[in-house]
Amino acid sequence: MRIGIDARFYGPKSKGLGRYTQKLITYLEDIDHKNEYIIFLRENNFEEYIPKNKNFVKVKADYRWYSFSEQIFFPFVLYKQKCDLVHFPHFNVPILYFKKFIVTIHDLILLHYPTRKNSTRSSLFYWVKYVVYRMVIGIVIKRANKIIAVSKFTADDICSRYPNSCNKISVVYEAAEINTIDKIIDKNLQKYGIMKPYMLYVGNAYPHKNLNILVKAFVKYLDSGGTVKTLVLVGCDDYFYKKLQTYITKQNLSNIKIFYTIDDSLLTILYKQANFFVFLSLYEGFGLPPLEAQLLGIPVLSSNHACMVEVLSDCGALYVDAKNINEIVKAMNRIVNDKKLRNILMKNGKKNVSKYSWQKMAKKICNIYRQNI
Repeated sequence: MRIGIDARFYGPKSKGLGRYTQKLITYLEDIDHKNEYIIFLRENNFEEYIPKNKNFVKVKADYRWYSFSEQIFFPFVLYKQKCDLVHFPHFNVPILYFKKFIVTIHDLILLHYPTRKNSTRSSLFYWVKYVVYRMVIGIVIKRANKIIAVSKFTADDICSRYPNSCNKISVVYEAAEINTIDKIIDKNLQKYGIMKPYMLYVGNAYPHKNLNILVKAFVKYLDSGGTVKTLVLVGCDDYFYKKLQTYITKQNLSNIKIFYTIDDSLLTILYKQANFFVFLSLYEGFGLPPLEAQLLGIPVLSSNHACMVEVLSDCGALYVDAKNINEIVKAMNRIVNDKKLRNILMKNGKKNVSKYSWQKMAKKICNIYRQNI
């Protein structure tokens, strides 16, 4: 078979989608030495990917995501490669591509939160983009030979919105994988102005991530006599984090630290030395950061969103109503002070995360390729 993979998101710069695409290709190279793979990349990540096997070949397709060039010109590149099947790891499939394809749907966040706050552009531009998004994802779901959902929650969400798609959805979970560091030195954090103990959040600052509630809950936690004096946020230097930073500065909240685009070694240190990990997102398709916290043995405080309970397991985290500040503060105090609870969460978290594997994911997806030629 000649299989194409749209890897224009490949690499850490594209956050979760980039990691998903990178891990998929990495582990496919380990397990599949028979099929021929065409890896489509952009200019900025073309040199980043170096094929390990002869049956993996990279092709340049420098078309920006969600652009007209992606929709109009990318199909010509795809047709030229004469693939038997193309895997698009995101919904942004060119609607002018009519050959066989598989698509991974990570979530339907824009259908649930079509708020103007999710865009830095004009209202008109945003709503035009939203209408186009609804049109494209509807067409893609209808035409796809197979839809890969990253959780049962996402599969059910797709099925409820697009009932005719139910019989072609397969759930294939992602996984947690992070660099391990044997020797952790406190001064690595002290030089960044972080004093232990601290609570940690990793992820973006989009409105549905609920960081405004997290910040308010943290302040109220401190006022209640909380002993964890620092909140550390790790994300990317974008509009939403800058807006949050402005608020933090105006409120003189010097014990809230924001870090942008840090390397894996520092991220691992931040995970491992955190008192607990907090994730109050209102909507997720999978939710990788709290799973990484479980992997590194950190107690997790999570929203009770259905996807998070599915991914983290019933007993793998302490769950709260993420809109209820008083409940969040109470949970923060409990996860810090209840040693028995902390041990249970760490033990259950470690057990839960062992269920997930990037290699297992790649094997399942490879089988889906074979079944859809």
